[in-house]
Amino acid sequence: MNSSQRVILGAGLAVLLLITAASIGLDVKSRSDTAWVSHTVGVLKKISDLRALIRNAESAARGYEIYRSSSFNDEFQTAHGQIAPALAELKRGLRDNPDQIALLESTEPLVLRRIEVAAEAMRLRAGNDAAGIAALNGKAEGRGLMDTVMGNLDRLSAGEERLLSARSQDSRRTGIVLLGIDVAGALVILLLVLMVMRESQRTQVALTSSLHETQAAKEALEAAVAERTEHLVTAHDELRLSVNVLQSTFRSMAEAVLVIDAESTVLLSNPAAERMLLHRAGMSLGNLRALSDVFHGDGVTPLKSDELPSVRVLRGDAFEDLEMIVRPHSGNNARHLMVSGRPMRDGQGNISGAVLVYHDATASRETERQLQQSQKLDAIGKLTGGVAHDFNNMLTVISGNTETLVASLKEQPELQRTARLIDDAAERCAELIQHLLAFARKQPLQPHDVEINAAIADIAKLLRPTLGEQIQIETVLEQGPMTAHIDPSRLANAVLNMAINARDAMPNGGKLLLETHRVVLDDAYAQSNADVRPGPYVMLAVSDTGTGMAQSVQEKAFEPFFTTKEVGKGSGLGLSMVYGFVKQSGGHIKIYSEEGHGTTIKLYLPPGEGPGVATATATPQAEGGAETIFIVEDDTLVRNFVTAQLQSLGYKTVAAGDSKAALQMIEAGQEFDLLFTDVVIPGGMSGRELADEIARRRPGVKVLYTSGYTDNAIVHHGKLDDGVMLLTKPYRRNQLAEMIRKALGGGASASPAPPPPA
Repeated sequence: MNSSQRVILGAGLAVLLLITAASIGLDVKSRSDTAWVSHTVGVLKKISDLRALIRNAESAARGYEIYRSSSFNDEFQTAHGQIAPALAELKRGLRDNPDQIALLESTEPLVLRRIEVAAEAMRLRAGNDAAGIAALNGKAEGRGLMDTVMGNLDRLSAGEERLLSARSQDSRRTGIVLLGIDVAGALVILLLVLMVMRESQRTQVALTSSLHETQAAKEALEAAVAERTEHLVTAHDELRLSVNVLQSTFRSMAEAVLVIDAESTVLLSNPAAERMLLHRAGMSLGNLRALSDVFHGDGVTPLKSDELPSVRVLRGDAFEDLEMIVRPHSGNNARHLMVSGRPMRDGQGNISGAVLVYHDATASRETERQLQQSQKLDAIGKLTGGVAHDFNNMLTVISGNTETLVASLKEQPELQRTARLIDDAAERCAELIQHLLAFARKQPLQPHDVEINAAIADIAKLLRPTLGEQIQIETVLEQGPMTAHIDPSRLANAVLNMAINARDAMPNGGKLLLETHRVVLDDAYAQSNADVRPGPYVMLAVSDTGTGMAQSVQEKAFEPFFTTKEVGKGSGLGLSMVYGFVKQSGGHIKIYSEEGHGTTIKLYLPPGEGPGVATATATPQAEGGAETIFIVEDDTLVRNFVTAQLQSLGYKTVAAGDSKAALQMIEAGQEFDLLFTDVVIPGGMSGRELADEIARRRPGVKVLYTSGYTDNAIVHHGKLDDGVMLLTKPYRRNQLAEMIRKALGGGASASPAPPPPA
């Protein structure tokens, strides 16, 4: 082998060694790049899992606060137990990134505190601690913690996504360089072959030796290239698996995701975007906006063009939970959406597109609205029920004395007419108070199993002269025995009020339809209507072909004194009374209405357990007596009035102003035949407690209660306790005489009160 051949072969071998060394180094780096890409994908998955656990815990806590269901408590405890291990696992995954570790460590106590706040709210709700709940809500700590935690998790995700992008680019560059080196090695081999062939013309022996050496080097290089190729294929398969995981996660997300370019063209979308936003392949955001009207969270103020999420995010704004309501032109139900947006930037920092994430909050917002409406009606009910007692005391005196005044003015017709006007006004006031008590669910019901079809048929007959000939009344009654456990007199009043409202909504005549059906309200219906218990009901529907109600009117229809009628043509208490009756009976009420097409009001009443019974007939006029009546009444005017009325009926009377004075008289040996006591009295105990105390000293004592506001002393779950007799204020002289005689004759005896409702 001559010197030129040695130089050529030496240079060639040196180049091959350099190529082999570079190839091995790049192979090691390729493996490392692939491992880091997989590691980063795993960290992103752990962040997503942690976010889902936190949201599940918060959703379960909110569901428990609304429904108090043990299933939500179990879901919360499960998520709670998984959060700490998920945090630890994520921390191990971020150990190579000090900045990410620091951000996670600052987030961890916030996550744990948010879970503690949710757990505390659930404990307070389970204990019915209204004051604690109000104090906890007043801090508004949970929402702030949740926003901070979600923001930090977004920052963690963004950091890992940047690492994933950088590491993926490094892996691709390494593969390209490795392939280039392999190609360069092949070219070097070809060059060596050409140079050796030229030298072979000088010496055959040297050529043969050089060919053997070159062949060996070629085989070694081919083996190295084959090994590199196998490594590249493996790395590509691993990368494809990681991409598939990311794609599966993206496609299975419940939130709608749109990736757009700088021109608002949709580059990427997931299946949720098709369900929620009606997006189809090839549509731009402009096409989507043309399908719907978009409003702010109040549902009234339209979103201006520069306030749209896509416009804001392409300006560079990053935002979370932007509320908006979308009303499709197709007539489909409006959707309440929470939108988050992040701009995407290129290598120079310019905005190249954006990512928009849409969360459908329609169901949760509707549940919140129903809960707020229910709470508002409950607050109004407590206010109206609280003032009814004092009003009824005054009306008792006014009604009783005007009744006496009317009777005594027979010789003076002018004054008698004036007295009758006062009496009529007092009667009207008493009716209004009873309607308010009905709405407040404080009226004492006397329910029993009522055959609903027979009751509705009788009510329909009574409605015909009331509604007039221009209203056509029809009934569609489900066949077979069907009973509801209700107070039949209150049912008749409720149907009458709904029928009068329907008549007023049909000034030119129309049709009133009364329907009955057996129905079952399932768990899904109960979840979307917070005050409903799932199970069987007897449904009574009252439908008209009138003018219908706007949505804003439907939302206020059950509020007392709300009316759309002209001044003087309605008190606004009709539907509020119906609402109170249905709720107090343990049922559910729902309005379905469309403007210009009529209204249907559905009452879901608790079913009875046996055949319906007939209502009691009216009792004859009662007379007075000579027994001694023990009157316990704190209102002086009422006490004096009752004393005078009973004495005029021939009874002897003794009176006390509170429970303490009454007990002192009992201890002094006061004799009497009947205890006539107000339910709400001062002196340290209620009228029921006073009667029980007297019964322990004088077993078998007869008791008649009176009240304008029972306050659960003798009424539990809206029903009079068994064996209790109640004379509701205000009352007339003949009503007083009748109930006194009934109590003395039939005998309602005092007995220990049942425990208060839980």
